[in-house]
Amino acid sequence: MEQLTLGPLGPLDLFALSILLLSWWIIGHFSENPPAGRISVGKLMEGYRREWMRQLVTRQPRIFDSQMVDGLRQSTTFFASTALIAIGGGLALIGNPKPLSDLASDFALAQGPALLWETRILTAVLFGALAFQKFVWSHRLFSYAAIAMAAVPNDPEDPIAYKRADQAASVNINAAKSFNRGLRNVYFALASLAWLLGPEALIGATLITTLTLWRREFASTSRAALLEDSP
Repeated sequence: MEQLTLGPLGPLDLFALSILLLSWWIIGHFSENPPAGRISVGKLMEGYRREWMRQLVTRQPRIFDSQMVDGLRQSTTFFASTALIAIGGGLALIGNPKPLSDLASDFALAQGPALLWETRILTAVLFGALAFQKFVWSHRLFSYAAIAMAAVPNDPEDPIAYKRADQAASVNINAAKSFNRGLRNVYFALASLAWLLGPEALIGATLITTLTLWRREFASTSRAALLEDSP
């Protein structure tokens, strides 16, 4: 019986890649759609973001709020720039994978064809590209949120004040979701680099990354603190 292969990828490589993609999807899905009775940090923060916008209505002046949004936008800019640099480095390696194959030879690792190295690097580059797109969109959404916040009337008695605050909160939450998706892509891009050491290393790095993300979303001390009197 012939073993399943796909181009330069052997059966173990395909299995490791499947584990990577499945873990990436599972942790992303359950972080944004947590099971009943086990809320994630991301979902908890949605409540805090809505409470932030409700507090915005009566806070005068609103300098603190503008500084907060500016800080969030700077974070997205930093990560987007970092992702773009990483993408460029990965594409440069794809164009010339020989340094990696020489390094593998020095460490007595299985070298394989050049196309195999290019496929492994391309996987990390694709995760980096996804991260870049999410960070850029998050930056744009935080800009929209800032505008929506500026549209909240200064008078708390204005009948539209809390409606505008809810609209700003919804945009802010969507911006945060995109930012979190970008971060998850960064985590899995780093995990996929372990594939350069072989499929076994990729499986191990994927499991460690998934467990780390799960703990931070569902079993961290920060989550416990946020749960207390959460909005």
